[in-house]
Amino acid sequence: MLLIKNIGAIVGVREQASGALRGDAMNHLPVLEDAWIAVDGETIHSYGPMSECPAWDAVEVVDACGEWLFPSFCDSHTHLVFAGSREKEFVDKINGLSYAEIAARGGGILNSADRLHDYSEDRLYEEASSRVRDIISFGTGAVEIKSGYGLNLADELKMLRVIARIRQDFPLAVKSTFLGAHAVGRAYEGRQEEYVDYVCHEMLPAVASESLADYVDVFCEQGFFTVEQTDRIFNEAARYGITPRLHANQLHCSGGVQVGVAHGAASVDHLENIGQAEIDLLATSSTIATVLPGASFFLNMCHAPARELIKAGAAVAIASDYNPGSSPSGDMRFMSSLGCIQLRMTPEQSINASTQNGASALGLGDSYGSITPGKTASFFLTKPLPSAAYMLYSYTEPMITRVYLKGHRI
Repeated sequence: MLLIKNIGAIVGVREQASGALRGDAMNHLPVLEDAWIAVDGETIHSYGPMSECPAWDAVEVVDACGEWLFPSFCDSHTHLVFAGSREKEFVDKINGLSYAEIAARGGGILNSADRLHDYSEDRLYEEASSRVRDIISFGTGAVEIKSGYGLNLADELKMLRVIARIRQDFPLAVKSTFLGAHAVGRAYEGRQEEYVDYVCHEMLPAVASESLADYVDVFCEQGFFTVEQTDRIFNEAARYGITPRLHANQLHCSGGVQVGVAHGAASVDHLENIGQAEIDLLATSSTIATVLPGASFFLNMCHAPARELIKAGAAVAIASDYNPGSSPSGDMRFMSSLGCIQLRMTPEQSINASTQNGASALGLGDSYGSITPGKTASFFLTKPLPSAAYMLYSYTEPMITRVYLKGHRI
């Protein structure tokens, strides 16, 4: 048994495991001040105020000396397995080229695919492992990782096998997503329908045969994949029991939200270009609306209407979109700060979106996302704070002092 005592405050305490938070529930972030927490193996055993701290003979006792404790961030949208970097495109953006213009010139996703093709699986794993260690140090305890920089069967499988190795070798929870429909591979240039056939009839069966993907994703966007093509891919994935999630409405009002909800997608992500029809649909759907403020910030684009989604009753999650081209950061604390600064979410909404709702978007709401007896003991401590909001307000201040994943200090 591990006992941590004299905690300044535990943030996100909930007596029972909860699903995604919606509407007014996102405004409530329970905080227990002057507290203790007990961990049994990998699981949260109990917690309470210091005035009721039990006199257990714990195997390990830690005095937090007033530090604050938060549930681990749950990052439900990343592309952190990639080869090299794309800072040249960063400069191109500064010089005025748009995301679409860079892609049309052979940059963007295809650039990453070219680089990844030349990497061995071991080299790809080593680079990705460094990023995983970084996000753990930033407080992330559950993460989704996509393929999508392969764009041919061999390289997509290479990426998914790297993700499987990360899941095996690191103590954070990992969900894998097959994103063969991220862009049309160079070998199929000008033959988009044939590429969709390739995804459906060669890639998906191979991925399913090795049980390499928890989810399937499509970049449903003008210039990438249409609603009809997305529908085809999701129908094929359903044959293998693979749940969809979706890149939707990043650059245009593309119909992505509608096709995602129709297929029962776990989440539809981006949402920078949605209207009232999409907001109303998400408010009455079990599909989680995942906003990616890091991408909008880095690309200097409009932001998703998070406040309007919350007001309508949608379940909103925040994720990093960690990738080399449009959001080269996996720092979920910074993303949560952007939720406040750019999307005008309250600190309570933002923290709930990046913990409990992120966990729910990964199908992990019963085991991650809050400090709840019976949930996985993944959390981090910070220096003493004046309030939970201060963690997001002082967004560059070094703050995290200790990280615990599955009950063990990292």
